[in-house]
Amino acid sequence: MKPENSIIFQNILIAFSSIRSQLLRAILTMLIIAIGITALVGILTAIDAIKSSITSEFTSMGANTFSIIKKWNSEEGDENAVFKQIEYREAVEFMDAFEFPATKSLSINLNFTATVKYGSEKTNPNVSVMGADENYLFTSGYQIEEGRNITTIDVESNTRVVLLGKEVAKTLFGERSGLNKVISIGGGKYKVIGILKEKGNASGFGGDRTCILPMNVGRQQFPSDNRSFQISILVKNQEDLTAATSEATGLFRTVRGDKLGTENSFRVRRSDNLASILIENLQYVTVAATVIGLITLLGAAIGLMNIMLVSVTERTKEIGTRKAVGAKIKTIRSQFLIEAIIICQMGGLVGIIFGLIIGNITAYFIASSFIIPWAWMFLGVVLCLLTGVIAGYYPAQKAASLDPVEALRYE
Repeated sequence: MKPENSIIFQNILIAFSSIRSQLLRAILTMLIIAIGITALVGILTAIDAIKSSITSEFTSMGANTFSIIKKWNSEEGDENAVFKQIEYREAVEFMDAFEFPATKSLSINLNFTATVKYGSEKTNPNVSVMGADENYLFTSGYQIEEGRNITTIDVESNTRVVLLGKEVAKTLFGERSGLNKVISIGGGKYKVIGILKEKGNASGFGGDRTCILPMNVGRQQFPSDNRSFQISILVKNQEDLTAATSEATGLFRTVRGDKLGTENSFRVRRSDNLASILIENLQYVTVAATVIGLITLLGAAIGLMNIMLVSVTERTKEIGTRKAVGAKIKTIRSQFLIEAIIICQMGGLVGIIFGLIIGNITAYFIASSFIIPWAWMFLGVVLCLLTGVIAGYYPAQKAASLDPVEALRYE
């Protein structure tokens, strides 16, 4: 072993011996540091878990999807503008002409206050009824739990079939299977061909309180001139979303006859916009957590510096003895620096462990995956190292600059 390495190793041993001799003060300082790192790593881990959950939820809702919908008159700040409905003819023309490699679907909201009946059982009048084509489930993020999806034949042949949301199916059939049962919606009877997996009511109108009819059957059974159709497009990759949105916007302007230089007479809604907004707002929480952690670490650094100064005073004779037998200034300095760094790193290790636990408890309750925030853990280690150097340098310098003769005479 090289002499320099031997000196560093001996200083580490001396540092641990010194920590044991003033264990209570060292533990208190470690706890202050641990609290700061716990706040930092714990909150940031929880934020990562929330981001992962948001991304996952919006992916299940069709995060690679955008929709072309009616623009309301109050949008764009022009209250006097009047934007017409998206007609069936326009929607079909667009879908026939749009050649971007993507899954396209057409849907329409038929009723938001329907009552669905089966025998003596019926729902509250809060069920949404939609007309949709065979691709709607893919673009909306719904999945079939039992049965089958609507097919092209169902749409073209006006087949009286229906897909039921999970909540509607549970209300009507309880734990029994509702497949092939005939239910009533608004005076019409429909055969249940599929039950949708639970999705949650926050995902859109109806959520699990929904019934989906084949497009043409829905238009016939719920006729109205005031409804607007919705076109949804699912691209394969998130990277293609912007290009597909731009192409679709240009094409639909042509279909609608929007003049050059005028605003769009429709609205293009990207499903990832809300996720982006939520994740962007979490950045403020990240900054707040970082500030809280840094303030706590600053307090820990002041406490550690105080402990180290007391330690220098208590060990003045020891320092004088080491200098008298030939210890160099840099050796004494490194001894106290190493001691401060070890205290900080031990406190940081405890903080990282508790931070991981707290962050992943949050992840568990929001049904997110287990998170190991390597970046935040590395940041915690670096901050502890800096805290140790900053808090330990002045006491170490003070110890190194002691006069050996005066130190030996100190009582």
